Amino acid sequence: MNLAYKMRPEKLKDFVGQEHLVGPDKVINRMIASGNLYSIIFWGPPGTGKTTLARIIANETKVNFCELSAVNSGKADLTEIIKIAKEKRTILFIDEIHRWNKAQQDALLPHVESGLIILFGATTENPSFEIIAPLLSRCRVFVLQSLDLKQLEIILGRGLKLLKKKLDKESEELLIRLSGGDARIMLNALEICAEYKVINVDVIKEVFQTKTAGIYDKKADEHYNTISAFIKSVRGSNPDAALYYLCRMLNLGEDPKFVARRLIILASEDIGLADRGALIQTNEAFEAVSKIGLPEAALTLAHVTLYLATAPKSRAVANALGRAQQAVTDFPNEPIPLHLRNAPTKLMKELDYAKNYTWSNNYVGPQNNLSFLPEKLKNLKFFEK
Repeated sequence: MNLAYKMRPEKLKDFVGQEHLVGPDKVINRMIASGNLYSIIFWGPPGTGKTTLARIIANETKVNFCELSAVNSGKADLTEIIKIAKEKRTILFIDEIHRWNKAQQDALLPHVESGLIILFGATTENPSFEIIAPLLSRCRVFVLQSLDLKQLEIILGRGLKLLKKKLDKESEELLIRLSGGDARIMLNALEICAEYKVINVDVIKEVFQTKTAGIYDKKADEHYNTISAFIKSVRGSNPDAALYYLCRMLNLGEDPKFVARRLIILASEDIGLADRGALIQTNEAFEAVSKIGLPEAALTLAHVTLYLATAPKSRAVANALGRAQQAVTDFPNEPIPLHLRNAPTKLMKELDYAKNYTWSNNYVGPQNNLSFLPEKLKNLKFFEK
């Protein structure tokens, strides 16, 4: 039994964090006091207490608690729990519920709807995208937040007391920081550190030397949140924030070519004609990253990130494209003006194809004030400098 499991509180008064849910007169406190249980989706980062809260609610309300992991369970496991639920009031806790497919969630739905099963689901992913709408509509979503420094200090203090170990202030701060707000990671690391006679900064660095890329699922929210923060920082001309998010992505195993591709898009979308070199720079950076690879490619990405973050910005290209696309939606099949049509045959020329179009050293375009655009669109302006 590892340290994190041993330290899992069984009563709400011992739980640390999530004051917006468990504080006096807050929703979980009221629910336990009344015994009026309902289905819940606990949504939040790893190590913030989703499983612990589910167990505490069951323990304090004296309700039967069944637990499944969505990774290695399915309909057969659900069938067995339904049999139990018919005999006694049951909370079904499904860890990583976002990993259950639609068919599995559909099978669960009628039992949640009837009240036979009180569903407690835990997920690190946005339930709006991962939980089927009928099931989600029958649950309340409780959003858990990353633990702050004070809360992690309390949990760490309890772990040190249990292990009969001590930490100096510098080591304590480093252990908390490297845990990234995840109490489970912090306690697991502390347990490994406790194998050393003295826990110090060097020991903690040794324990954390392996990158924790596993928490950065490239199909998950953290992936999209981080790339979003990166792009918004470049767009907002903040080179320091942009570099921070770049390093954070690369440190957690992001594909450098993915970052380079996003920068190519940004060069046209957010800089455009304000700096005509931006698109060239990002294309060259992508080529360089493809040829070099990490770790050296980080220099190239930092180079182009700083270039784009400090470049002048313009949305003229993106705005013009958007207006033109809307015009195509509104007028999808307007006849091409005759004077702009190709006239490779005699018949086409007799039908006035390409008539009144001049291509000379002095002038290129329609004559007689004719428009390049179809008649109904001739007064529209898409591009604004």
